[in-house]
Amino acid sequence: MGVRAAVGGFGGVVTVGVLWLELWLSDSGSLKEKRVAIKGLKDRLRHRFNVSVAEVDHLETWQRSTVAVAAAGADRQYVNGVLDRAAQVVGQSARLQVLETRLEWR
Repeated sequence: MGVRAAVGGFGGVVTVGVLWLELWLSDSGSLKEKRVAIKGLKDRLRHRFNVSVAEVDHLETWQRSTVAVAAAGADRQYVNGVLDRAAQVVGQSARLQVLETRLEWR
């Protein structure tokens, strides 16, 4: 499953995966602390895996966050591997706990 791309004369199939991460930041005592922690996580994922990352929910809650990680490629197996490794990195973070993950394909 993928999106058929035909932009500027190019054609091909693009697979887009979105990893949704529901996070708990137990050590966060303020929105400022939470934002620092989430910014560090987003920067780490962007630089290590070349993915798009955004905090998409619980923006005003200081101990909870929902982060979406998106990756695109021609091969679904490759995109799945990138998002799986990104989830592992998030799961190993000492500053937060992963409450739930969900993977969607577009």
